[in-house]
Amino acid sequence: MYCNQCEQTSKGIACTVTGVCGKKPEVAALQDVLLFALKELSMYADQARQEGILDPEVNHFTVEALFSTLTNVNFDPQRFLDMVTKCVSLRENLKTKLSSSPNPLLAKNPTVAFAATLPELIKQGEEIGFLVDQKGDADLRSLQELLIYGLKGVAAYAHHALILGKENDNIYAFIHSSLAKIGNPELDLNDWLELVMQCGEINLAAMELLDAANTETFGHPVPTEVPLGHKAGKCILVSGHDLKDLKDLLEATQNSGINIYTHGEMLPAHGYPELKKYPHLYGNYGTAWQNQKKEFVDFPGPILMTTNCIQEPQENYRDNIFTAGPVGWPGIKHAPHGDFAEVIAKAKAMPGFSNDEDKGSVMVGFARNSVMGVADQIIAAVKSGDLKHIFLVGGCDGAKPGRNYFTEFVEKTPDNTAVLTLGCGKYRFYDKQLGTIGDIPRLLDIGQCNDAYSAIQIAVALSQAFECGVNDLPLSMVLSWYEQKAVSILLTLLYLGIKDIRLGPSLPAFVSPNVLDVLVKNFDLKPISTVEQDLTTILA
Repeated sequence: MYCNQCEQTSKGIACTVTGVCGKKPEVAALQDVLLFALKELSMYADQARQEGILDPEVNHFTVEALFSTLTNVNFDPQRFLDMVTKCVSLRENLKTKLSSSPNPLLAKNPTVAFAATLPELIKQGEEIGFLVDQKGDADLRSLQELLIYGLKGVAAYAHHALILGKENDNIYAFIHSSLAKIGNPELDLNDWLELVMQCGEINLAAMELLDAANTETFGHPVPTEVPLGHKAGKCILVSGHDLKDLKDLLEATQNSGINIYTHGEMLPAHGYPELKKYPHLYGNYGTAWQNQKKEFVDFPGPILMTTNCIQEPQENYRDNIFTAGPVGWPGIKHAPHGDFAEVIAKAKAMPGFSNDEDKGSVMVGFARNSVMGVADQIIAAVKSGDLKHIFLVGGCDGAKPGRNYFTEFVEKTPDNTAVLTLGCGKYRFYDKQLGTIGDIPRLLDIGQCNDAYSAIQIAVALSQAFECGVNDLPLSMVLSWYEQKAVSILLTLLYLGIKDIRLGPSLPAFVSPNVLDVLVKNFDLKPISTVEQDLTTILA
């Protein structure tokens, strides 16, 4: 086992015995096999596309399978065996459609016969190992790993958009062509660096596509107050990012007496008009993903995990939890998209909340339309000196020590500054009462990491209003990362030329010293230090 794709990786290097996330060595081996199979499929898909052959099933499978290898998504060995089997079937089907003269890349890389049983496939995965040679040149390896993890983030966003009927073949084409190149000895450092930057570009297209899918389906988010308590009655808790699953569940539970609560990444759902119109979408329960083991046990209804961020279910709530979409855990019941009959039956059988409880509330829904609706007030506040600086403090949350930095940072921002936030990193400070500047709240929740496109558009709009570049704005980004969607967002910010980003709580283990040096010199990317030092430097 060798896995270094998340911020929490063992000893800051790699997980080699078992995953800090709970991933077992056999699942790591199966994910390695799936990545290898996806690379082979991508080689044929890339060639097919050059011959004018497009296969929607291949495109859709690629992003879902790649998404399933993200941190905290799928831990079910049987599901990986099924995906490898399907990957081989799609590969062989593409072979029959190609011209009889394969290109040199296909000729040099004969396909592998993958095992048909779990024990054999696990053993094969252990022999194949990670897609990038760990004994090769450290900088070449670093850039290839950075590309792979960026592609995983792109695949996640493309999959979210696809569920809502939005797709873009340029995204599929880049994923296939990039995976096909992994391990190609003919590419040098400049080639890999260029591909990494292109990944940031294509991720911008994926985020724009997802933004269009969400806003066209559910409307543009509006400022909304979300209760943190609960009310008496039957209940279901929904976590993850899949707004369509939430919508389907809301429709299925209308007039049933069951209240729906969000958790973790699902909190921003309350701001979407087509979701908030359901009166039984009541409030938010719990905090970020890493706290679910201690929070889920007290929830008196079933829990539905959509898209990602599942932890090993504990015995005291194991019978109450369900997965959907790409999410999987061995032995946990899986609900097909839109079919939540078993979840609803479980809610009716469980006690629900026995009383009302008021725990206060938080505001969500400050996406780009809402923020730009008060742009004239923001601009006036900056010009008058009432608003000196804007901080974007967001990203992923996690259990590793050091993340209290982000809480302290927000708490210590001066009263004449504003804080934009997105991602589950906001759970470190989302309920802080920072006051207002005029009529504008100092803390503005843009949404989830899926809503990073909104943050980018806000920055671009402000730079246009002030007739300057984004890097000349009184705007600083202080980001926390955990998994691969955060990697793809960082690559997008670098592609856009945004500089002076502070990243923490630690830098990625897969970035070599030389690659980091390039990022520092070209983009002034820097690790977080202390709150006092960083605030002093930024505001100087």
